Amino acid sequence: MNSTTKNLIYCALFAALTAVFSQIAIPIEPVPVNLALFSVFVAGGLLGAAKGSISQAVYILLGAVGAPVFSNLHGGFQVLIGPTGGYIAGYVVAALAAGIVAERFGRKTVPVIIGCVIGLAACYTMGTVWYCFQSATPFGAALSLCVLPFLPGDTIKIAAAALIVPRLYKAVYKA
Repeated sequence: MNSTTKNLIYCALFAALTAVFSQIAIPIEPVPVNLALFSVFVAGGLLGAAKGSISQAVYILLGAVGAPVFSNLHGGFQVLIGPTGGYIAGYVVAALAAGIVAERFGRKTVPVIIGCVIGLAACYTMGTVWYCFQSATPFGAALSLCVLPFLPGDTIKIAAAALIVPRLYKAVYKA
């Protein structure tokens, strides 16, 4: 199999994984708790900046055209302009950040953690700014509602990605 075909398969796989992990959720309002960011972090760390971010762009495009890939089997452009839209758009930037750090410093535990933390900060920033704009909520209130409750779970997702990415990278690319 040529490398272009493999890259397409990997991007499609991570778009699909993000869709599946978006469904493993605790449906709280206004932003559900789900495992999507775990898939985003692994995509960026494993595939690198370009392919990781492309995989997430594909996920978003699928949802934008109506495929039920977003949390709670939602789809459509209205989700992207709703309160969670900035966080979903942030998946591309989070995968990009995780991928840049992984490519530059290697797929080892510490660089993966650093890349994921940078990606998470970017995703939170995009999402919270959009949430404030969309809902007319003050920034501090939005942080309390949309960021602080998610930090413990996202810490676990980052730790899991940091354990998995080095092993997957060896298995997929070094085998």
